[in-house]
Amino acid sequence: MKTRHPEKQNKPINPIKKKPDWIRSKLVNSKEFFLTKTIVNNNNLVTVCQEANCPNITECWSKRHATFMIMGDTCTRACAFCDVKTGLPRKLDQLEPIKIAEAVKKLNLKHVVITSVDRDDLDDGGSEHFFETINQTRKQNPNTTIEVLTPDFLRKGDSYKRVLDANPDVFNHNIETVPSLYLKVRPGSRYFSSLELLKNAKQVNKNVFTKSGIMVGLGESRDEILQVMDDLKAAEVDFLTIGQYLQPSTKHHPLERYYTPKEFDDLGTIAKAKGFLLVSSSPLTRSSYHADEDFAQLQQNRLNKH
Repeated sequence: MKTRHPEKQNKPINPIKKKPDWIRSKLVNSKEFFLTKTIVNNNNLVTVCQEANCPNITECWSKRHATFMIMGDTCTRACAFCDVKTGLPRKLDQLEPIKIAEAVKKLNLKHVVITSVDRDDLDDGGSEHFFETINQTRKQNPNTTIEVLTPDFLRKGDSYKRVLDANPDVFNHNIETVPSLYLKVRPGSRYFSSLELLKNAKQVNKNVFTKSGIMVGLGESRDEILQVMDDLKAAEVDFLTIGQYLQPSTKHHPLERYYTPKEFDDLGTIAKAKGFLLVSSSPLTRSSYHADEDFAQLQQNRLNKH
């Protein structure tokens, strides 16, 4: 069997801490869940829900909400927190934008999230493929709002602008963790490059909602989290998500601790006070969790502000 994480084989074993009561994913065994599963599988689509082992998959799929992962299931980076497979990816599937558009139509999605693996092997980091996927999806689903969760396009110049040319409704790029943990947790990325990307996205397209997320429980301090909030606010990010890091395997970055629901509420209150348009802070918050309801709320909050 091919190893899913070859780069983690020589890492020390980090035992997985027992989950507290408040981290329990809801088991919903509905017709809708299986319908979503069938459409995803029949179209050979990759979802981050499956690849990243998301705790909310049954709940989201039962609501016909899926996050599609484009450009394959193999990432060129080796982040210490992530469960997506790493290695050398295959060539791009040129028909994928049409397949995604058709799946969105079959699932009758009001809001779709499109993310991708990192493709450092491509000259543009995959921005043209994002552009095509957004365009095809919009052509076939004019009433569906589109959210993209992009890589950082590190060392790819202005290629990120191509994604914004397609005018997504939400441009999301996750900052993931605090600067001091980047070398351990996100070795292939750079904190200030990710910040810069979010800031530039807003400057290129004033109408797009920008969004970013951070995981807690990796060993960061409270002051560091508040500093990340300030940095994201300075980059004019509209929407902040804060969720609990869950260690995928004993070879992944060790989980330092579980934050309590009250601590998440407190962080959410502070972030709102700092002026974000929307904040989602809870143990099971993931960047695409409840994305459709959140988008409606974002629009409403922007209207109320003006």
